[in-house]
Amino acid sequence: MTMTMVRIIGPSPAQSSSLTPRRPRPPRPRRCPPTMASAAASSSKPPVVLGCGAVSADYLATVASFPNPDDKIRSLTLKVQGGGNTGNALTAAARLGLRPRIISKVSNDPQGRNILKELQDDGVDTSHILVAEEGNSPFTYIIVDNQTKTRTCIHTPGYPPMVPEELTQENLFAALDGADIVYFDVRLHETALLVAEEASQRKLPILIDAERKRDGLDELLNFASYVVCSAKFPQAWTGASSTPVALVSMLLRLPNIKFIIVTLGEKGCLMLERSTTDASEAEEIDVESLLESLEKKEVLSSSMPKCIASKSNLRISADGIGSISGRLLLGTAEIIPSEELIDTTGAGDAFIGAVLYGLCSGMPPEKMLPFAAQVAPAMDNIYTSRKPLHVPLNIYFSVHAPLYACYAKPTVCECDPYAAKLNHLNKADEDKVLDIQTILVKYNIFHIDQ
Repeated sequence: MTMTMVRIIGPSPAQSSSLTPRRPRPPRPRRCPPTMASAAASSSKPPVVLGCGAVSADYLATVASFPNPDDKIRSLTLKVQGGGNTGNALTAAARLGLRPRIISKVSNDPQGRNILKELQDDGVDTSHILVAEEGNSPFTYIIVDNQTKTRTCIHTPGYPPMVPEELTQENLFAALDGADIVYFDVRLHETALLVAEEASQRKLPILIDAERKRDGLDELLNFASYVVCSAKFPQAWTGASSTPVALVSMLLRLPNIKFIIVTLGEKGCLMLERSTTDASEAEEIDVESLLESLEKKEVLSSSMPKCIASKSNLRISADGIGSISGRLLLGTAEIIPSEELIDTTGAGDAFIGAVLYGLCSGMPPEKMLPFAAQVAPAMDNIYTSRKPLHVPLNIYFSVHAPLYACYAKPTVCECDPYAAKLNHLNKADEDKVLDIQTILVKYNIFHIDQ
């Protein structure tokens, strides 16, 4: 494949692995842009995403089959590395080109030092992570069953836990300064509520990862602009009879939410998006019937993810609950042969990282859902929670071009069909020029499919 020549972009020089966080910048006023896409277009740097939540050390052991009580077995493989929903999601966001920051807490122990170093090496700003001189950092034992392709997680929270008083106003303002979107995994919920309140005052969009019912979740959902949830959550939270009915119920109960995505594993995902205009005069259509009509349009001949969308601005109803103005979108998943699938650890976090990227780059849902579905398997095919993202080169160009279009003058190679979409990317060493394949491999961003 002939590659175009561009200036390279990569993670900023690795931050110091010292456990003493950098002194936060003093707060300064921020003018809120009308949209995140326009923010990217008017800025000389990629968008900033602030995450508040879990980081941890993961001990991932693959076994032939899960042990019975009182068994003694040996692991097939073992990997120790960083994890946690927020840590994983923002690592994915960093590898996709965003500039993530994290509010969390670790201890001054080997696990804490490794957590910080891995995040820093991936270009994640850790200056807002608090470090306790005593105690233990969060860690999780993850047992991956090779036979059933499942994983079992045993989590030990960090101690002492983070309390809201530890997040000073100066550090909070510094973390939010210049942010384009804020993400919560609903851990550290008391601290998260402080961050959400200030983010809401600044009119920043907020994405919530609703994995399961947790303390503080209901309060955080009231601040949410977007929600990504697990397959079981909508029905568990609403008590509805089915997932599509539950999505209608959630949009009715949470009027600030623009869309909800529920991830369905190998079945893909489902999005209910609220319309900006009222369709109350339109004829109502039952949400379950609407989903059935989309499923009939699903094309099974291709393994690549796709998005099947209903018409816009429909009046979508759920019997006995109510109706909303919006549209329903069905996203298919990449078809992965069962013999190639090892584990799904971290796939949901990678999906959220891709959604954050899509929102920041102004990607429409029809493109965002297949893109996120393509990114998610990057963490499916290995037992570790983090690995280089695995995305076909044409998708890299098609999604990165809009975000970086304003950064510099384009370099066009006539023999490269995607070169016209690619622009120079900023880096401190602007004189160094490499082909795009070398860039991606060098900075561990993507493995390229030829």
